[in-house]
Parts: sequence; structure tokens; C-alpha cells
Amino acid sequence: MPKILVSLLCFNTCNATEGVLRKFPQDDSYDVIVVNDGSTDGTAALLRNSSRFKIIEHQYNKGLGAAIKTSAKFALDNHYDILVIMAGNGKDNPEEIPKIFRPITEGEADYVQGSRFLRGGSSDNLPLFRLVMIKAYALFLSVITRQRVTDPLNGFRAYRLDILKDPRINVWQDWLDHYEYETYLNLNVLRFGFKYKEVAVSKLYPAKKKKIKYTHIRPFIDWWSILKPILFLYLGIKK
Repeated sequence: MPKILVSLLCFNTCNATEGVLRKFPQDDSYDVIVVNDGSTDGTAALLRNSSRFKIIEHQYNKGLGAAIKTSAKFALDNHYDILVIMAGNGKDNPEEIPKIFRPITEGEADYVQGSRFLRGGSSDNLPLFRLVMIKAYALFLSVITRQRVTDPLNGFRAYRLDILKDPRINVWQDWLDHYEYETYLNLNVLRFGFKYKEVAVSKLYPAKKKKIKYTHIRPFIDWWSILKPILFLYLGIKK
């Protein structure tokens, strides 16, 4: 059985993280770490008091890509085979973790993308503008890679860590410290012929009346971070 690590990423998610931690089943088929990316809202104290998992602290907010790099480095240093990434903001369901990594353990995929839009998936309270943005980006990525992609902005995913050892892929570059990391890796997996698979998952957005921020993505600034790797890779500006 491959050695599997799940990384729960947190940044100012204090209002939701405690509920996420309670949902984690007692499952010895994988290990869990929590990466706190410099939260300033009490998330660090909550994790120290309630988490039964190993916690890795960033002293300041480094960005989503940097948090995933921290997870990947820990996984590689400790000889894990598969890395699962999920959000600590309550939108991902820990009970669905086996659905994400199972296609890899069964030899069907190298990279598994969770999709709220496949049959059996769901996206409760998904804001309309967010839906339009996801659908447009998915169509664009499908066209340029010639593969069907339905939910590329869903951060709930898993991949074989051997992908990061491919000489054509360098996720450790400094320019990938924010939202660029996910686009860069996803795009290269599709470009270089790794086995890619999507599985249906649920995505729960908070109701408007709840004081929980459903995303840290900032208009324009972070949209550019998401799209930049596509432009840079296809123009040969970056590798």
C-alpha cells in the first residue's frame, strides 16, 4: 500500500477549521498534517488546542503555493508516495479523502482532481460569479490541453509525488508561491501526458448569513496569478 499524506491548508480559517477537524475519521490508511500559513485570526491557537495532527507553522503568510510546497517537502522528506491537498476553510469534506486518492492507489491515475460538477458531486451555495469564472476557465484549459477538464479551480486534489521529480516540472520556483502553483502543476500534468482523472466531490460554501469568508482570492490580482503560468509556459518565459 502506498504511503499517503493529507495536508490541510489553513489561513485565517479559525471560524471553520474546528468543524473540519471534527469531521476527520479515524483512518489509519493515511497520515495528516496541518499547514498554518501565517494566520492572524486565532487559527494557530485553535490548532494547538484541538488538533490531533502534526502542525507546521509559517511565521507569516507566504501564499497558497508556498503552503503546498511546505506540504510536498515534508512528504518527500518522509518518503510518502501520494499527497492529498485540501482546504481548512470548511468547503472540503474529509470523509471524501479516500475517493481522491483511490484512483492513484489502484493505478488509474497519477493526478486526481476533485470536481463538484461531475455526477455525484455538489456545490451548495456556490456564488454565481464564481460558477461562471470556474466554467470559463475550465473550458479554456480544456481547449488548450485537448483534455476534458471540469473543475480546475477546486483545490481538493491528490497526486503521486514522483510527478515532482520529473525534470520537466519545477514546482520549487519562487514565482509559484501563490495561486500560480496549482495552475502550473495542473497544466504540466495535462501537457506531459500523466494519467489525469477527475472524481466527484462535494464543495460547501457558507450561506450568506454566516460570517465565514468563502475565498481569499482577490479580483484581478489573484486571477492574474491563476492565469499567469499558462501564458508564461506557452510563451516560453518560464519553465
